[in-house]
Amino acid sequence: MSFWRSRQGGGILLIVVVTLLFSLGDAAARHITQLVPVLMLLWFRYAFQTIVTLMMRLPTQKTSLFATPNPKFQALRGVLLLTTSFCSFYGLQHLPVGEFTAMVMLSPMVATAMAAITLKHHVAHLRWLLMAVGLAGVLLVVRPGGQVFGWALLFPLLLVTTYAWFQVLTSRLSNDENPYTTQFYTGLVGALATSPLLLWTWDTQALLNHWPWFLAVSVAATFGHLLLISAFNRASAVVLSPYLYTQIAFATLAGWVFFRHMPDGLAWVGIVVIAISGVGNALVSIRESAQQRQ
Repeated sequence: MSFWRSRQGGGILLIVVVTLLFSLGDAAARHITQLVPVLMLLWFRYAFQTIVTLMMRLPTQKTSLFATPNPKFQALRGVLLLTTSFCSFYGLQHLPVGEFTAMVMLSPMVATAMAAITLKHHVAHLRWLLMAVGLAGVLLVVRPGGQVFGWALLFPLLLVTTYAWFQVLTSRLSNDENPYTTQFYTGLVGALATSPLLLWTWDTQALLNHWPWFLAVSVAATFGHLLLISAFNRASAVVLSPYLYTQIAFATLAGWVFFRHMPDGLAWVGIVVIAISGVGNALVSIRESAQQRQ
């Protein structure tokens, strides 16, 4: 029990809670996006994040909460996450939660490839092999004739790209920015960008009828990201990354519990292959980190 009371153990527990929150948020989004305007839900989610972050951090950070040396990068990061959320909400309207999440979990590996190209990071041959294995897993999930093959696959494909760029930019900003400042500006950019669209999408009756679902999606996203920050403050990325893949299990379970959907046989194989390649990629990071310390 002493390990779980340590900072590293606490970070692992937090990351598992984060993946559970994100899975429940995706399940809630899949339900509510069938009933309310998606753009209105997006605005509510980001406005909620902005207000909650402001209320939680302003008493502690005061005006330093707004201080950023990289306003353009903060704006770009906000746009990337907003685009990611847009693809997630629309994609979940048409795709099962488990398979959708499994495809999205390729993002860290795609981010690694992008970092190799844009930031000139060295990527070991084993990482490239693991990325190829993960791609093979995705092809099993989205194969022609499978349960999820169709035009809606464009949403997770675009999401993987935008979220990978989001992760690369987050890595670039991590040394210069307070994480709560970044959290605030991410919410603010999303809320401001979607505000003009409310003129065409606002539906007061939908909000009154379904406000618990609006809150569920917003709470899961906002506090999931806040706990993610807290987890990475307690333990390193190389320790926590393998546990991010518990989101696939939680998402598949949520899809079964709430929507009575289970992946077919080949899709299960693909999901397991994606998880193995992702965890393998994380274990390579742990090994490389240990070698650097020697």
